[in-house]
Amino acid sequence: MCPDPDRLGDPDLAAASTLLVATTSDAKLREIRSLLADLPIELATLARWPDLAPPEETGRTFAENARLKARYYAAATGLLTVSEDSGLEIDALGGAPGVESARFGGTHTSYAEKFALIYERLRADPKAPSSARFICALALAEGGAVLFETQGAVEGRIASEPKGEGGFGYDPIFFYPPFECTLAEAGDRKSAVSHRGAAFRALRDYLMKTRTLMTRPQQ
Repeated sequence: MCPDPDRLGDPDLAAASTLLVATTSDAKLREIRSLLADLPIELATLARWPDLAPPEETGRTFAENARLKARYYAAATGLLTVSEDSGLEIDALGGAPGVESARFGGTHTSYAEKFALIYERLRADPKAPSSARFICALALAEGGAVLFETQGAVEGRIASEPKGEGGFGYDPIFFYPPFECTLAEAGDRKSAVSHRGAAFRALRDYLMKTRTLMTRPQQ
């Protein structure tokens, strides 16, 4: 549907035509843009609000943090906002790093350092299962209301060692049995099975079925 030319300056129309993707991760943004590429809507990023401080992620679950962030950024910007919280759960570590995945081992540690810490802890109990999963919880908010929530997951195990140059985050240590490789080695196949892919495809379907999405006029 094309916008009414008489309403191009209408702030309500601008808000309806824009979805804020509330993440500062360039790698996540690239992945999310590709997953939502067929939506007739403009995707905005937090780069538009460089002085907007992030909220404290106090949730005990991925879903709580996704909800918290979506509400916060929707209220602060006035835009329809999607936020996600995701991470790696390792059964042998009692579900760690879990919601602390990005901060595991310290906020400023590299992923190589995080991998080393995980392998060190796993070596303490070599008989423990190596089963693990990626979880992505997603929330869509407008104003103070959460309109839609979903969660995606992908099951696998911790690889014997990091492998692969693709992907990002914990992908090099996450072995996906159907592909017989880590997600960092999976290339373009990753998006078809990933936790974030599942969550954002559900969001795309929700938006296409339940909202009137309008594109901005072509320049």
